[in-house]
Amino acid sequence: MTENLSKKRTAADFSQVAMYEGNPKYEQAISRVTEIYKTEYDSRSPFERDEHRLLHSTAYRRMKNKTQVFFATENDHICTRIEHVTHVASIAETIAKNLNLNQELVNAIAIGHDIGHAPFGHHGEFILNDIVKRLDICVRFWHEGNSLNFVDNIELLPDYQGNMKNLNLTYAVRDGIVCHCGEVNEKIVKPRDEFFNLTDIQYASHVMPFTYEGCVVKLSDTIAYLDRDIEDALIYHILSDKQLTEIQHIIQKAFPNEDVRNICPKILSYYFIKDLCQNSTPEEGLKFTDNAFEMMRLIKEYNTENICGHPRLQPFKKYATLVLETIFEKLDSYFCDDILAAMNAERRLYPTLTSYFRTWLIRYTEIDLERKARYKCQNKVIYDYKSHKMYRKAIIHFISAMTDKFAIKIFNEIISFH
Repeated sequence: MTENLSKKRTAADFSQVAMYEGNPKYEQAISRVTEIYKTEYDSRSPFERDEHRLLHSTAYRRMKNKTQVFFATENDHICTRIEHVTHVASIAETIAKNLNLNQELVNAIAIGHDIGHAPFGHHGEFILNDIVKRLDICVRFWHEGNSLNFVDNIELLPDYQGNMKNLNLTYAVRDGIVCHCGEVNEKIVKPRDEFFNLTDIQYASHVMPFTYEGCVVKLSDTIAYLDRDIEDALIYHILSDKQLTEIQHIIQKAFPNEDVRNICPKILSYYFIKDLCQNSTPEEGLKFTDNAFEMMRLIKEYNTENICGHPRLQPFKKYATLVLETIFEKLDSYFCDDILAAMNAERRLYPTLTSYFRTWLIRYTEIDLERKARYKCQNKVIYDYKSHKMYRKAIIHFISAMTDKFAIKIFNEIISFH
């Protein structure tokens, strides 16, 4: 993956538009909501600091037990959400290296881009979206927006005095995270010029990223899942002979002189990276050839129909719906004039659920300021616990933070008799 693609054809030099000092957008790109503490020995760049803050966050750690396509897998070789973001980072770094873009920035965006993904993959996202729309909690639940919410409001790190504070990332990293949607429907991708409040973005692909580095991660997200979804399907032997022949015919378009029956799907990443690097320019943007873009479209359609839509995944989707809706309903039942007392009354029945959600409310509301002070939480208050609508939003965010395994554990606690 790290081969210098310029050996066969010189890739364009994007260094003049890369997000370094001297770029007209640089000061906006490195801006934070508030100043961040720094020691005299810290020589890291702003984007490198962001990458490290994301790597130390608990939401990043939880991605190892979140679904990519195949849920709650017991097979160690099947892709999970954390492997996906690592794969995206690897692809984005390769592209940035060949185009002379800022590798520290693409790494930070890639590491954090799925940090707000729901349990059970995209189906979990659909479930939570159905709940928020049905109950008028908010306009929609979408994982790109939730990832921004997590890096802005949810994830906390201790400062050098042990006080828990928000991550407070740079604008460019936050922007790349909320604008990362990998459903690329344009052959040419260029960054926008407008600098605005990122919470004004209403849905996935609403706007292009602010930086070329953000655009690289957006494209890398697509490249990363195309071949890996196929590889996981091959591991599980869920593709029929007819389906295998169909994907071989698609791949043959990229490698007309090869016996594609012997080609590993991973070679697709190299094909798309090479095509992108050799056909992009700062003036025109990041660009695929017509052949590569059409093949990308065909593989996405193939994966959606034959892998994500496979009949074996249908029972899981019903189960995931039951799990998440049951957890939501149980937590929603505690809303009253004294929420903590209501949960405390059932703590012996549901010790894990009540303990974790009580901590969640203490961290992000003013429901128990004395305990919050003991927790050394100096982060933003983001929910009015006395408002049923805001209380429900707290539940949605709490559920979205769960791993598959933890959601199943909580569900089993709710339905079991001890």
